[in-house]
Amino acid sequence: MLEADSASLSARADTILGIHRPQTATHTRFVLAETWLRFALPALLATFLACLAIVESLHLNSQRQDTIRHAVADIDALTRLVAAALNQPEGNDADLSRRLAALLPAHLLPEGRQLLIVGDDDAIVAGIPPWTGGPTLTAHLGEMQALTTLRERAGVMNVALADGSPALGALRGLRTGRGQVAVLQPLAVVTAAWSAQVRNHAILLGAAALVIIGTGIAYVLQTRRAYAVDRVCEQIKQRLDTALGRGRCGLWDWDIPRGRIYWSDSMYTLLGYRREREFLSFGDVNALVHPEDGDLYSLARHLAASQSTVDHEFRIRSASGIWTWMRMRAEIVPDTVTGGRHLVGIALDVTEQRNLAELNATADMRLRDAVEAISEAFVLWDTGNRLVLCNSKFRHLHALSQDDAVPGRRYGEIMGRGVLPPIRREMRELEHAGATARTFEAELTDGRWLQISERRTKDGGYVSVGTDITSLKRHQEQLVASERELLATVKDLKRSRRTLELQTQQLADLAERYLDQKAQAESANQAKSEFLANMSHELRTPLNAIMGFAELMESGVYGILGSPRYTDYCRDIRSSGDYLLSVIDDILNMSRIESHRVRLVRREIALPGAIEAALKLVAEPVRAKSLTVDVDLVEGLTVLADERALHQILLNLVQNAVKFTPEGDGRIIVKARPAGDAVNIFIEDTGIGIPKAALRRLGAPFQQVETNLTRTYKGSGLGLAIARSMAELHGGSLRLRSQEGLGTIVLVRLPAPTPERLRDVAFESSQETVASLRDAAGATPSLGRMEPAAG
Repeated sequence: MLEADSASLSARADTILGIHRPQTATHTRFVLAETWLRFALPALLATFLACLAIVESLHLNSQRQDTIRHAVADIDALTRLVAAALNQPEGNDADLSRRLAALLPAHLLPEGRQLLIVGDDDAIVAGIPPWTGGPTLTAHLGEMQALTTLRERAGVMNVALADGSPALGALRGLRTGRGQVAVLQPLAVVTAAWSAQVRNHAILLGAAALVIIGTGIAYVLQTRRAYAVDRVCEQIKQRLDTALGRGRCGLWDWDIPRGRIYWSDSMYTLLGYRREREFLSFGDVNALVHPEDGDLYSLARHLAASQSTVDHEFRIRSASGIWTWMRMRAEIVPDTVTGGRHLVGIALDVTEQRNLAELNATADMRLRDAVEAISEAFVLWDTGNRLVLCNSKFRHLHALSQDDAVPGRRYGEIMGRGVLPPIRREMRELEHAGATARTFEAELTDGRWLQISERRTKDGGYVSVGTDITSLKRHQEQLVASERELLATVKDLKRSRRTLELQTQQLADLAERYLDQKAQAESANQAKSEFLANMSHELRTPLNAIMGFAELMESGVYGILGSPRYTDYCRDIRSSGDYLLSVIDDILNMSRIESHRVRLVRREIALPGAIEAALKLVAEPVRAKSLTVDVDLVEGLTVLADERALHQILLNLVQNAVKFTPEGDGRIIVKARPAGDAVNIFIEDTGIGIPKAALRRLGAPFQQVETNLTRTYKGSGLGLAIARSMAELHGGSLRLRSQEGLGTIVLVRLPAPTPERLRDVAFESSQETVASLRDAAGATPSLGRMEPAAG
């Protein structure tokens, strides 16, 4: 059976589109070893040629050595025999030549061999063949030859003749002491037969190499061609499978005599199965066919009886269990190899077409139901003016029965059977030439109104819709009456509109005057701030001089004053100057805050040190009034603030607490507690307290609890306002809680140094540094941070 899988098997099959390959054991083994043999056989042939050449070289070299060895033995024996034959003492050189010729005729010597008789003076006295060369043996062999030096101790050795050609030579002395016997033979003559044999062997080896190389090349070309053919066949199969897959169809090859069926890969992909074997059995495929669509057995019997083609639709079960509609178109093809018949064709997936046909039928039925359900009379005519579709409202309007309005009948035939409704009057719209639609209204004799719309369709027919607009007509009459009333109302509204326009103009004038006054007030406020700042600077200079001279007079640096009262007067002048200087500083600070010229340099500040610095400045008034100061802080508490601004906030609040706390058993408490991402600083005192009516205006500039007529405490009334403004510049706040006669609690809320705020502060600092570097020398210096209040 088939097994479900999303992808088909991509391995090389034993068939190419259903054409079966041989399956013998030898062919199977050859196919498995084909890739190895493709590279191994040329390598084996090359190895064989190399081994053959090496063996032949070794064999020829061995033959050459044997030839030289035989020649050496022959020359040594000849030299010994001749020396032994010539060892008789009698005779002269002529006798030696005669005896030598008699002993060894020239024709018995091998080709190229020379037999020489050398005298005591190295002169050659005789030779076979007769010697016609140089007078001495040294001249014939050369002076540096080892043979002439070692003589008979050298045996047979390689020598070089006077012309440089190599030769074999032996030298042996005669017992009579009258000379020596020398035998010489050129090496080329010794190896002449061997050289001819080498030439013959080289010819045979070259011919064998050509045959083997040609065979190897032919084998490689044949294997490459076979491989290329296999690749072409595989590409053809892949392309055909791709084309079939894109067309949602599959290839069938039914071998009718053998009862086996071949499916292409696209067929497996189409149904979601995985290829397990190359051919499917007849029963496997027949089990997948829907039982209501027939079976393959009847189709096989029909094909066996005739040679007709097949065009059959049936359902086949996919891997997911869904029935897929397939349309098979095939033809009987004879097999020229086996003599059988094959049913070859394609199977198309027509599931979408079948579903679309069902959807069209359903949509047609729904369309008819919808046309029947509408309240208008509807009729559709084709290009031949024949009826396509109408509803019961159309039949009722024209008094037609259902048998009269049959689709396909012409307009004249249908209208001849019906009755046109009586029309009292008809209202047509203007139509331009070539219009594809028209609409008109008709009033029937029974008082009803019909709106008839006729439009051309794209295929040349037209559709007509008749709508009952009686209620719409009545509404139109009511609308006409309402329109008259509306026109009267519009006239009234126009009169009201003119009145509103006049009022709008007046409001615009008032708004312009308000903006002018606002601008004047803002400029006045700015002028006030600048005046206060300028006056504060102008007053500080003479005031500092007055205070300095008063201090010099009080200390008596240049001499004692005439009366002790002058000292008291100088002390009063200095204390009044200090007070006036503190007031001027408060006014200057407040003007800077109001003119937005305060720049804060925030950083992480330890709160205990800041509070301690502020309390040191009020230590003298605290001791003078015998007050108790308690500090309650959480260890390691820090705030993110400007150092001078924080000092000014704390100093102003502590000074107010000391100022408004009576002498004696008064008490001042300074506390600080963390509160989420902020720090709360509490400054409590047991002073005179603040009335509830005055709490609302405290914190505004120049506001005090006491009036000018009832004032008992000095001050400009700016300390609390400066502290509140500074706290708000840090993103914090200041709140008061007080009860008259019991004391006051001031809460200052300042931000804590969180990582996000520290990053923002670092970024702002870097931006300010970049801006300062960009400013050229001579730029207007910015107003610095605020100075703390004096005293």
